[in-house]
Amino acid sequence: MITIVDYGTGNLRSIANVLRVLGVSSLITNDPQRIADATKLILPGVGHFDFGMGNLRQSGLIAPLNHAVLERNVPVLGICLGAQLLTRGSQEGELPGLGWIEADTVAFDRSKMPDYLRVPHMGWADTSARTDHPLFAGLDHPRFYYVHSYHMVCDNPINELCHAVHGYPFVAGICKEHIWGVQFHPEKSHRFGKALLRNFSGTGQ
Repeated sequence: MITIVDYGTGNLRSIANVLRVLGVSSLITNDPQRIADATKLILPGVGHFDFGMGNLRQSGLIAPLNHAVLERNVPVLGICLGAQLLTRGSQEGELPGLGWIEADTVAFDRSKMPDYLRVPHMGWADTSARTDHPLFAGLDHPRFYYVHSYHMVCDNPINELCHAVHGYPFVAGICKEHIWGVQFHPEKSHRFGKALLRNFSGTGQ
């Protein structure tokens, strides 16, 4: 059972529908106890960083998330904004992030980009990933769908899970032990996204 955290943002139903197609059971919930007791978590999200962190705080979900992920070592996958919330904070807002991974979320640097490229970065992009990571097992030359104006920067390259290019190479995924986050939307990425979610559903079992 994968527990999808409902904190008022994100493509919850889209993720649940893809998991259903894959034959993976899931539960969408904002119940703190169910989240604390989860065996696998997805933290989705779209929108503003402070909106996401504020909703987590107001919903009383930060403590149960910390209990599940930091104390019980429950595997967690952050998606889009959900991945950014795994960092210490974002240039988009003022609230601290969950801080589970030593990384920050920054705006695209327009000085490194040609004038014709736009922000937000929207559309499909080739994504190079660590071939030794179980999340990308069996994915050859994957392409994923992105919608974002910010990306993550890690203190240590060991926490960089995958990369894509929009004007310049950027970190498209982060990882630390059982904590993973991807900037793209696997639920919108057809066969590659399904393969990644299938891999996540099989981890830690």
